[in-house]
Amino acid sequence: MSGARPGGRLPVTVIGGYLGTGKTTLVNRLLRAADGQRLAVLVNDFGATPIDRDLIVSSSGDTLEISGGCVCCSYGSDLMDTLMTLPEQRPDIERVVLETSGVALPGMVASAVTLLPAYRIDGIVVMVDVETVRTMADDAYLGDTITRQLAAADLVIANRCDLVDETSLQETLAWLATQSPAARLIPATRAEIAPDLLLGLRDGAAPRLSATLTTPGAPDAASLYDSLELDVPDDVDAAELGQSLGAPGTGVLRAKGILNRGDGKPIALHVVGQRFEIDAAPPGATPGKLVVIGLRARLDREAVARALQPSLSTSLRNA
Repeated sequence: MSGARPGGRLPVTVIGGYLGTGKTTLVNRLLRAADGQRLAVLVNDFGATPIDRDLIVSSSGDTLEISGGCVCCSYGSDLMDTLMTLPEQRPDIERVVLETSGVALPGMVASAVTLLPAYRIDGIVVMVDVETVRTMADDAYLGDTITRQLAAADLVIANRCDLVDETSLQETLAWLATQSPAARLIPATRAEIAPDLLLGLRDGAAPRLSATLTTPGAPDAASLYDSLELDVPDDVDAAELGQSLGAPGTGVLRAKGILNRGDGKPIALHVVGQRFEIDAAPPGATPGKLVVIGLRARLDREAVARALQPSLSTSLRNA
């Protein structure tokens, strides 16, 4: 597939969270599910985030070549230098996944990345362990860091849900909602998250989100989500649509659409949590499609319909 970069900027997904939340497992799952997409995974050091051995093709210095055309780079304290040289060293890379250290503030990291014209932030994902997060947030030394991590998130992955009872889980999810009021919460076990919820990977033609909602090793992951693929009228305002889909109560985790803006140059709408971005569409993209994903029990199909046009409500209700 093409390595085209819409708008000339590489999308960056920042993954944060304190130590022991499952970020390592998540990164390995993303690499396994790359499906031909060329990812660059940047980590502090390989010791802190070991890449599964069977994914590694070769190693050279601070770089690991991963099967499927991906690469893993260790940036240490030189993140900005690594990012500045990456596009020239690896022009084939289509997306960057940046894992921060357990004590880093992903919001501040994302702000620094936006200073580089070659990149745009696609989303800030923060992982927590539902068994420990409230205790860790009360810690005199780590508490402030954890609450600031959560406050910056677009998506919060509440991992290890299998380790707590239902009452404790619901109490923790409710607490997380107060700490990350602008974020969407995704319950998970063993970091089994559909990659399409975290990455806005583009195939140069159609919304990538429609490809799959399954995760290797998690055959039942698709049962957690609803996925809607809808036609978008030509007269829909992209900014208004982004605001509507990201509004509280819609239950939209991720959305992507290729829209017609009326001058023959289609644009891409990208929604994560309550934040949205509008960018130039990939070369060859055909406008008129929107893909929306949310948790099955929480996605408000009527709200999505109203965001497009009232006449869609009946068809969605009967779908």
